[in-house]
Amino acid sequence: MSSLSGYGKWIAGPRSKWVTLLVWVALVAVLNMVWPSVNSQVKNNASNLPENSPSVVADRIIEKEFPGGNGVPALLVWHRDGSLNDKDYAAIAAVYAKLAKEPLAHQQFVPPLGQVPPQALAGSASKDGSTLVTPVLFDRTADSDQLGESVKKLKALIRQETGGDPSAASASGSELSLRVTGPVGISIDATGLFKDADVSLLIATVLLVLVLLLLIYRSPILALIPLIAVGFAYGVTGPLVGLMAKEGWITVDSQAVSIMTVLLFGAGTDYCLFLIARFRQLLKEERGVLKALLGAISGSAGAIAMSGFTVVVALLTLLLAEYGSYHRFAAPFALAIFVMGLASLTLVPALLAIFGRVSFFPFIPRTPEMEEERAKEKGKPVPVRKERRTKGAVGRLVVSRPKTIVAVTLVLLGILAAFSSGISYTFDLLSSFPKDMESRQGFTQIGDKFSPGELAPASVLVDTAGTGAKAEDLKTLLAGLSYVAEVSDAQKGAVHPEILSYDVQFRENPYSREAMRHIPELRESVEQALRDAGAAEPENKVHIAGQTATQVDNRDVQNRDSDLIIPVVIGLIALLLLVYLRSVTATLYLVGTVILSFFAALGLGWLILHHLMGADAIQGSIPLYAFVFLVALGEDYNIFMVSGIWKKRKTMPLRRAIAEGVSETGSVITSAGLILAGTFAVLATLPIQVLVQFGLVTALGVLLDTFIVRPFLVPALTVLLGRWAFWPGRHMEVKEEKPAPVR
Repeated sequence: MSSLSGYGKWIAGPRSKWVTLLVWVALVAVLNMVWPSVNSQVKNNASNLPENSPSVVADRIIEKEFPGGNGVPALLVWHRDGSLNDKDYAAIAAVYAKLAKEPLAHQQFVPPLGQVPPQALAGSASKDGSTLVTPVLFDRTADSDQLGESVKKLKALIRQETGGDPSAASASGSELSLRVTGPVGISIDATGLFKDADVSLLIATVLLVLVLLLLIYRSPILALIPLIAVGFAYGVTGPLVGLMAKEGWITVDSQAVSIMTVLLFGAGTDYCLFLIARFRQLLKEERGVLKALLGAISGSAGAIAMSGFTVVVALLTLLLAEYGSYHRFAAPFALAIFVMGLASLTLVPALLAIFGRVSFFPFIPRTPEMEEERAKEKGKPVPVRKERRTKGAVGRLVVSRPKTIVAVTLVLLGILAAFSSGISYTFDLLSSFPKDMESRQGFTQIGDKFSPGELAPASVLVDTAGTGAKAEDLKTLLAGLSYVAEVSDAQKGAVHPEILSYDVQFRENPYSREAMRHIPELRESVEQALRDAGAAEPENKVHIAGQTATQVDNRDVQNRDSDLIIPVVIGLIALLLLVYLRSVTATLYLVGTVILSFFAALGLGWLILHHLMGADAIQGSIPLYAFVFLVALGEDYNIFMVSGIWKKRKTMPLRRAIAEGVSETGSVITSAGLILAGTFAVLATLPIQVLVQFGLVTALGVLLDTFIVRPFLVPALTVLLGRWAFWPGRHMEVKEEKPAPVR
């Protein structure tokens, strides 16, 4: 404790508090001047799949053998209720003639529609003549921002040729309308959603945290102190992550930056409150502000450091992931929490030392003696000292009925957790978009008027060298599959003519789970045909590319990452708890309760998303994201509460230590949990289903930890286990001192 007090004087002493503040100001100013901001280094087209994934291998073959068709398609969906007219077809032809002569930036290929008469174009329209789909292929190396600029210029060209604005017209009306969909349209919309979300997310999060702090502590100065600390932490984290991205050490995307902001405000405010709550309590016992602050630092710094370290370690396990989106989260998130932890242990004490008791204005905490002196100075009656209650209602309930509490909480959490087994998962990015999003509207029109598979056909590549398989036979085989709507003629490879390529359109939405099931079936059917033709090792001769195949690989890689990372996270957190608490028993039930609350949050989230919000499935990435956050952040609250119990049980009976530990940490953990849950709930207000689902599940998990696991289940288990809660360490029960008899 003396070492922590010494550290406190170094960062919050009469002079050092100003030095600490100036160091942070200088750090933020210098880093933001010399290093790039994180937002300037965002890369939204980074691959999520490793190079050896089957769909990635297929893409490389296409790039080499079929360079003309290797671009990423933007599908232009032209529509007019009733029927497109000759003027519409003439305008479309003029657009493509202009694109052929003056290509857009990153444009790779356009079909020669500018040379086609209107009657021929009409032959490619839907049966009712209302809808036509035309492609523009772009370079695969172009990122979403570059594609967005090209599509913006394309729309300007279309306005010029049509004399109107088809993009602004209703998707179902008598005017000519245009919707850009396909992989390019979807990529542009996805990036736009996250970019639009950044500012609104930041504003909403700041306002929410500010309002909650004002409601909880009713002090404007105190409400600003955590926000100032978070602002400084973000000011340091942003350029640090920006530098790492610029040097190529890491890759960051808009989604990671958005959630990093939420994590900083939520977890960062929690760490600040752990210190503030202890400081406020000691100001009612100590006349000297510095002495109270040093006591607060001594009493909470260890738990804050341990909590932050636990979260950092858990987040760094995402570096083990092969799925790019998981991997890209690791460094920014871990660095953000690390910097926020430093700010909580240095900048926040300095700010509290600078403001002193005024931090809590207008409800300034004072010692009883100070209250008496203040009352005398104002000529008011001296307040009667009230005996401080050492046990709150929750603490008394926990130690008096531990068996009942354990039984009730386990049954409740167990029932909720059981619903998690019925969750359906999707890897369809399009379903995350609002229904009025352009790319989703275009896809809906294609599904209504054509085969849905036209949106993103699968490319089936077959190496027929030495097999005797014929192109027409393979096409007949593919066309005869019940789930295939249409098959193109075979194209021969430019380098190896024996490699054949077929575009296969599924009858279902190519982004759906049903279509994903067809990829292994499709592969097996072609491999079997090659076996029948006498081919050796046919599994090495069939490759499938396209959006559906990519989603299958996404699912397989994500499942692999979950199977690896979840046990590693559990093991590392268990190891940290074991070192900190020196108890195998406590480590087991602390980790076990958090895992149970995670599955309960997942089950409760599914009940709300599926039965109340109508979601057919949740995004496949949600469980791992939610697990890493909830297990790491959930242990924060356990560590903060249990560390208090562990200290108190050395000076008082265990049951009393548990009751007081629950009561003393109750208000701060409850307020911290509400703020953390609120910040994650902000994500659920955004028009992006993957963030809605992640925000809801994580917020529910935090609330379950805050109101069930931490105040009831964990302390009740500690009561039931008694001295065994500290095994293999020893617990020496302190006897309650009986008051001396009155003579």
